[in-house]
Amino acid sequence: MILTGEEGEVLVKTARSSINAHFSGLSYQTPAEVSSGLKEQRGVFVTLLDPLKGNNLRGCIGIPFPTRPLIEQVRIAAVEAATEDLRFEPVNLNEFENRITLEATVLSPMEPIWVKNPLDLRENIVVGRDGLIVEGMGSHGLLLPQVAVDEDFDNEEFLSQCCLKAGLSPDAWLTGRVHVSRFQGQVFAEVRPKGRVVERLLKPKS
Repeated sequence: MILTGEEGEVLVKTARSSINAHFSGLSYQTPAEVSSGLKEQRGVFVTLLDPLKGNNLRGCIGIPFPTRPLIEQVRIAAVEAATEDLRFEPVNLNEFENRITLEATVLSPMEPIWVKNPLDLRENIVVGRDGLIVEGMGSHGLLLPQVAVDEDFDNEEFLSQCCLKAGLSPDAWLTGRVHVSRFQGQVFAEVRPKGRVVERLLKPKS
C-alpha cells in the first residue's frame, strides 16, 4: 500500500517523539487513532542525517520484515537508530534537537530474484527503484534504495556494496552461494531538524 503524505508525516513525527521520550526517560505511546495504512505490518528503516556535515549519516537501523504494525515498528527503529547503531556514538539530546534530520523508509515485501546465471542479477535491478538484501554464507546485508542513488552506484556496484555490507567479498553475488532479494521503499524526510516532512521521490535510472 502506498502511504499518503499525511501518513508519512505521522511516521516521521512518531520517530522524533519516540527519540525525545527516550532522552526524557519516558515511555512513548504511539497514537491510538491512526490510519489503516499505519496499522499494517510493514518493514521500516529510520535514518538520522546531519545536514551541517553534508547530510552525513548519523545512524540507521530498521526492522526489514513485517513483524508489528508500522506505527510500532517506526517507534522501535527510531530509538535504536539514535542509540544502538554500533558504527556511531549515540546521539545526544542537544545534537538531536538542533542538528539531526530524520528519514523513515517504508519497505515493500521482499521479492527474491531467481536467475540461472548470477550475472543476470544485474538485469533484474533498477537503481532508484529497488533496495537489496543479500543473504547467504552465514551472513546478510541490506541497502536501501536511496543509498544507490546518493552514492551514484550502477547495478553491479550496488550488488557488490550490498555484499560488503554483509561482510562478504564484493564479488560474492557472482558465486551462486548467496540469495538476492529486492524491495521498494517509500521515503519520508524532514527538510530540517523538527521541520516539515516531505516525500522523497527517487528517480529510477533507465
